Amino acid sequence: MARSGSTDVLVAGAGPVGLTLAAELRRAGVRCRIVDRLPARLPYAKAVGVQPRTLELFDRMGVVRDVLDAAVPMRGQLTYVNGAAQDRIELVLPPEVPYGFAALPQYATEGVLEEFLGRFGTAIERSTELVGFDQDAAGVTCRLTTASGGEEEVRSRFLVGCDGAHSLVRKRLGLSFEGGAFPEEYMLADVEVGWGLPPGYAVRSMHRGEDGATDDLLVCVPLPGDGRYRMSMPAPPELSAARRASGAGAGDGVVHGLEGGTAPALADIQKVLDRLAPEPVTASALRWSSVFRISHRLVDRYGEGRVFVAGDAAHIHPPTGAQGMNTGIQDACNLAWKLALAVGGAAGPRVLAGYDAERRPVGEEVVGRTVRHAAAEGVQADPTDRETLLLREAQLLIGYRDSPLVTPPPRADGSGPQPGDRVPDCAGLTGDIAAYPLRLFDVLRGSGHVLLVYGSHPAGDSVSDLASAAREWSHGLLETRWILPADATAPPSPVPCHRDGLGAFARRYGAGEGTAFVVRPDGYLGARLCPPTVRELASALGRVFGDGSTQGPTGPGR
Repeated sequence: MARSGSTDVLVAGAGPVGLTLAAELRRAGVRCRIVDRLPARLPYAKAVGVQPRTLELFDRMGVVRDVLDAAVPMRGQLTYVNGAAQDRIELVLPPEVPYGFAALPQYATEGVLEEFLGRFGTAIERSTELVGFDQDAAGVTCRLTTASGGEEEVRSRFLVGCDGAHSLVRKRLGLSFEGGAFPEEYMLADVEVGWGLPPGYAVRSMHRGEDGATDDLLVCVPLPGDGRYRMSMPAPPELSAARRASGAGAGDGVVHGLEGGTAPALADIQKVLDRLAPEPVTASALRWSSVFRISHRLVDRYGEGRVFVAGDAAHIHPPTGAQGMNTGIQDACNLAWKLALAVGGAAGPRVLAGYDAERRPVGEEVVGRTVRHAAAEGVQADPTDRETLLLREAQLLIGYRDSPLVTPPPRADGSGPQPGDRVPDCAGLTGDIAAYPLRLFDVLRGSGHVLLVYGSHPAGDSVSDLASAAREWSHGLLETRWILPADATAPPSPVPCHRDGLGAFARRYGAGEGTAFVVRPDGYLGARLCPPTVRELASALGRVFGDGSTQGPTGPGR
């Protein structure tokens, strides 16, 4: 077995989750390798919904423009029951949310992320499979089979399994994956239709029997292209029988996702359209089709020692609401900055354990919610008020207020986002040189940890003292930005300044004179300081940053 050099992080799996993780690691200056057993990207429109929160993360990374150029807007949903149109669902978010809902085939999302990763000099190692690993106190010894048919042994400081529902990393790590499976089988197809329905709307057409139960279903999600949709519908008994006769199915007991065997033909899709389409229509241009099954499972912990899992390797669930890929991408963004601190020796003792503490509750909630929605005939059956429902499905309500890595909220200040909450965007920030206003997300784009200080003469310690302390306690990894009221004069300062020209920052953040915010690389608040003092800042940063010495793994199970 050939022994290669070492790397900081080995990422197993080059789907959207693995690519996001690798790109975030490389953006933070971490050495990594990303391997995938497949010889090429699969041309399937599997996960197609891109949530507004994911677009915010792509904005922070610097890749959102490429995603938006390739995607199409998701404007809402048209619902039909026994041929009768129901109330239209409009996917409208509050005006301060910078992005709406989008649809993009999974292979196109992967293509954008792969190209972005390549800008850092890192390419996917195709036809290369992780087949085993052993970890010790100092690192992980990984065994790979390569495209040439040989074997390679590589030493990494950390290993992350982004290798899907049948994850080898999860199995070899001994993580439980409890849950169940739905008995139904579905057809999935990428086709074109020429109906007169408005573009940008998903279509959900159901037939209900005399008992009121749904006995037939067609779901169509728009894709880039004229009249192109990803359609799903129950598989007919004869197709299920043919698939079983072919021996298709998972060999590890986890039945989830696309299956081999007999694929649906265009005629199979047309039969369903003839029964359920809102108007007579003929399907054409079948790009691909498959039968798929749905399970719902969640690991008991998101890692052990120096090895972690993310995405489908950690949680699988019904595709209702397009939560799966987006939840996995958030896993990756959450884990990446923590690994970057650990690799650089700047991580405090609770940082790696914070991945499980923050993300496993999210996975548990998403699995439970999508299972409920699947049983209740879709998201629209949720009794929650419409605005809250949309914000939750957009993944804009996810937060980490109970995380050990964030500070408790200030006792006297309950307005605006609190530690652990998502960082909201706002417009109208101006400077002394640029003649155009900026959004806060423009200021944060490409950055890591950021300290935002608001006020013309903040109470507490000076902005310069805070910036100096921030650099010292974060090992030079935290930058400071000073946000002044609109009418304030910018004082001489080495700290970059922006004016809150529209007062939007003060309103959205509930910021009074002398308020500071620690923004994490994944776009969540780590601390809210009111008033900001060097002492309070040091205490907040101490939850995340270590003393610069080499830190041992303190992840789940340690």
